[in-house]
Amino acid sequence: MTRPPFPRALAAGLLTTGLLLTGCGAEVESAAGGKPGTGSGKDADTVTVSNCGKDITYTRPRRAIAYDVSGAEKMFALGLADRMRGYVMNKLGDPSIKGSPWREKYAEVDRLGNERITREIVVDAKADWVLAGWNSGFSEERGITPALLDKVNVASYLHTETCWDYGDKSVDTSPLQALYTDLDNLGKIFGVEKRADELVGDLKKRVDALKKTWPAQSDPAKVFVYDSGTDQPFTAGRHAAPDDIITAAGGTNVFGDLDKGWTTVGWEPVIEAKPDVIVIVDYADQPAKDKIAYLKKLPGLKSVPAVKNNRFHVMSYGDVVSGPRNVAGAEDLGRYLRSVGR
Repeated sequence: MTRPPFPRALAAGLLTTGLLLTGCGAEVESAAGGKPGTGSGKDADTVTVSNCGKDITYTRPRRAIAYDVSGAEKMFALGLADRMRGYVMNKLGDPSIKGSPWREKYAEVDRLGNERITREIVVDAKADWVLAGWNSGFSEERGITPALLDKVNVASYLHTETCWDYGDKSVDTSPLQALYTDLDNLGKIFGVEKRADELVGDLKKRVDALKKTWPAQSDPAKVFVYDSGTDQPFTAGRHAAPDDIITAAGGTNVFGDLDKGWTTVGWEPVIEAKPDVIVIVDYADQPAKDKIAYLKKLPGLKSVPAVKNNRFHVMSYGDVVSGPRNVAGAEDLGRYLRSVGR
């Protein structure tokens, strides 16, 4: 994901969401169940990859659990549904399933939980491997970390997008590059390297093609991502997938200078940024139309170009969390920006 899913709060008649998880990183240098060796071939028993700056040796997972849209769809896109014991996802993400290119795969794989992933879910399912993000799945506070899972003989992999906030915080890469890294690593871990190479190659080609549609102008459209929030809006900093989605589409994230993933800001900085377009993140129990209506009613936003010109672009939650749908999200946003001359 990778963002703390579905923040929740109630104000101004709009149901909004707040941060779910907090915590600090726990170091782990070997995966539970791993054996010495660094095999990378299709038939190898083990493989070693770098995850959040640590070389970790994995035994081929056979009962994997993925958390949220980010984890599930990286697995599905690589054709790994048959290697999964199941997935866990908050019910608020259900519209993302309905709109997913892999919705049939969701139906084929067991759903093990409708809220947050827990160590109890993992142990009860007899899983041997877990895919999740730091502070969007794994959490010191809630007692599910790579180190704690290792103690019960369960291996784990963290979404690279969240490595900036994990462990020694030495891994800092752009969101799309983090996605490519994960797909490459998952290909190696599960022995589907060719499939991963083809998928990553296709995603990169689509991004390159999208960049060729940028208009010949020096001022890319300024874009504000509005997930939720009334007292303070919940938005995307430079470590969250929308930062690269916006850039690939030919715009610029007005909060792209924040050294954060998904985070809260004040309304004054939004007003000062004067966004040309506002991206609305859509998911269950917070319809995009209600969010748009709320923003239009805020007195301070009436002078913002996006509001004055009614330039709102709705994106599915499944498109804005780290996953293979990020590129489709960028393509959709790019088409919208071109439609308004940007």
